[in-house]
Parts: sequence; structure tokens; C-alpha cells
Amino acid sequence: MTRALIVIDVQESFRARPLWETISNPKIAHQVDRLVRLARQAGDLVVWVLHAEPGSGDVFDPALGHVRVMEELQRLDTEPLIHKTSHNAFTTTNLQQLLTERGVRELTVCGIRTEQCVETTTRVAGDYGYLVTFVTDATATNPIPHRDAPAEQSVAELLSDPRTLSAEEVIRRTEYALAGRFATIATVGQLEAAAGSRA
Repeated sequence: MTRALIVIDVQESFRARPLWETISNPKIAHQVDRLVRLARQAGDLVVWVLHAEPGSGDVFDPALGHVRVMEELQRLDTEPLIHKTSHNAFTTTNLQQLLTERGVRELTVCGIRTEQCVETTTRVAGDYGYLVTFVTDATATNPIPHRDAPAEQSVAELLSDPRTLSAEEVIRRTEYALAGRFATIATVGQLEAAAGSRA
């Protein structure tokens, strides 16, 4: 087993936020499920990562019950589940140890917050020497408010502000920054086609 699929923050916490209505890929669970099926068929390790902020009182507080894998997805008991409290999946977890123990050298990453948790995990993995594939259409994110926008603006205010960076632009910029530097950019369809050609 030299490859692993890292599923980052595909959790109900995000659906519990008002911003979910602006998510770039509301069917992300479907895309992720396709990747999980590919990984299992290939005998690759699947690692599930959830973001948690214990004691915060918000949707990332495990006490509220939202810090769980999205209901469309099913984690097997043999697949590791780890909780992180930082943006990337390495810093506050034993992910690197887990991968090293299993001889993993290649990673496929997907998940929620394209430019944040998925990107930072990709960058750290690249620094650690992993060969990383960033599956762009199995990520999702929201529009980003301008740095001078009010902290508690409504969804309507976010979308009407011409300074807001659209989710599509966030994804484009993330792909541009990662490609050829930290990762190979791919789609679910491309990985399925590649798996079919190896079969």
C-alpha cells in the first residue's frame, strides 16, 4: 500500500452554516464517494479527516453533533478517522506517522475549503516529499469576503459586495498556485479513466 486518499472536512458542520447556500459544489459528497470507491478498489488507504474546535460552541464543536462525516458517505471501521484543529491535516494530528507506518508515498486529496484546508494539506504534503494529486472537482469552497468587509455580514451582503472573491475564482487561483509546484491537478473523471486503463 503506497497510496492514500485523504478526505478532508467533508462533514456536516459545513451544512449547518448559513454559508452552505453559497458552496461551490453542493454535491461534493457524491464526488468524494466516487474517489473513495476508486481507492478501495485499488487497495489504497482511505483516511478521513474532520475539523474540530472543542469548546467553541459553534458548528465545529463536537458537542453540538455536527462534526461527523456527511451522511451520504460511509467510512469503514478499518479506515482511520482523525480530528484536526489546524487548517492542514498534518500539524495537529498523527497523519504523517500513520502514512509512514503504512509505507504511503502518494496522496490524493479532496475535501471542503479548496483554498484553505485542502490546499494547506497539499502544500505540507508536498514539503514532506509526498507525490500529491489534488482532485479539484472533489473540493468545495465559498466566496471569500473582502478583507475590509464586516465580520458578521449576511450571505446577501457577501454576494452583493463587488469586492467578494467568487468561489470559482478561488478555485481557479488555488489550482494555479498548486499545479506543478505542490501537486498534479486532476478531476474525478480523469482518475476513473486512469484506473480503467490499468484494469
